[in-house]
Amino acid sequence: MSTPDYPVTTAIRMLRQYKVDFEPRPYAYEDHGGTSVASGCLGVDEHAVIKTLIFESGPREQFVVLMHGDCEVSAKELARVLGVKRVEPASQATAERLTGYKVGGISPFGTRTKFKVYVEAGILKLERIYINGGKRGFLVEMAPQELVRVLGAVPVEVAV
Repeated sequence: MSTPDYPVTTAIRMLRQYKVDFEPRPYAYEDHGGTSVASGCLGVDEHAVIKTLIFESGPREQFVVLMHGDCEVSAKELARVLGVKRVEPASQATAERLTGYKVGGISPFGTRTKFKVYVEAGILKLERIYINGGKRGFLVEMAPQELVRVLGAVPVEVAV
């Protein structure tokens, strides 16, 4: 049996477990390059490259927000939608500890901690998305509806 030409991360194992149809999309990772570098390397619209962000509304209340690469999360609107006083991005150390992934390589799939997942509603209207596969410089292409099926992602409208 030949070995795949892409990393078999915890995220990939989860995608396989749930029989998700995906295409590996490795690219040349750059520190602090973000979704613009990924979209440029892969020749795809940055709007379809999805960021996996860890937010928190308290010390033990972290959750995932999936956002278009060319948009930001309105923390004020997110707090309002969730019915909490305030939310803020988790620290890098917290995000890495709870997910088991390095920042820049955080996937919503196969995280060390089970999170509630929120997805910007517009993402679900796209034909294909590119989302982190659990390693820096490695995205997977898939249908966005898999986010709901596999992760139970809840649609929200919090983009700015």
